Amino acid sequence: MAGKPKLHYFKGRGRMESIRWLLAAAGVEFEEEFIKSPDDLEKLRNDGNLMFQQVPMVEIDGMKLVQMRAILNYIASKHNLYGKDIKERALIDMYVEGMVDLNEMIMRLPIHPPEEQGAQLALIKEKTTNRYFPAFEKVLKSHGQDYMVGNKLSRADIQLVELIYSVEELDPSLTANFPLLKALKTRISNVPTVKKFLQPGSQRKPPVTAKDVEEARKIFKF
Repeated sequence: MAGKPKLHYFKGRGRMESIRWLLAAAGVEFEEEFIKSPDDLEKLRNDGNLMFQQVPMVEIDGMKLVQMRAILNYIASKHNLYGKDIKERALIDMYVEGMVDLNEMIMRLPIHPPEEQGAQLALIKEKTTNRYFPAFEKVLKSHGQDYMVGNKLSRADIQLVELIYSVEELDPSLTANFPLLKALKTRISNVPTVKKFLQPGSQRKPPVTAKDVEEARKIFKF
């Protein structure tokens, strides 16, 4: 019997958080080995565990997978969260790429110098309300179904709800004009595996703080 997946990353959200969400939603228990110093990262590299010398890395099913999208695609495929055919997978990929674009902006917000964060936050809010959330709301409205693709839970729903939570942490009012997205968030949040992940004490990571950024800078030297 294969062991639990092991996630290698620093103790923060970053690009591993979507992987945590997807594993948790699929009901997969996982372990985490946190990178706490440059030496920890260098050991992973020297041991040949990082194909492109960078994390996130997930040990799963006898593989050491890197590259966030590859990891997410594998997990989604394995747990039937990636559509029923090539057309549905194409739609899921398209929606997820948009989510990643906005999520990357949110993740990078604490990295900006304090004097630039106000302008960056304004840009995130503008793109959320005028570009990304209207597009996702339109998808749900166009077919009137409970889920983004094929009326079945997929990684698109899980990653969209993760994104909605992140956006609401910045400003809860940003979802006010998107009732279908709010309904999706409620629906997915009540899926038992997701509900468990949202409880205090789970492996879900809190919002990034200035201290987290400094710790990451020391490890990854950016």
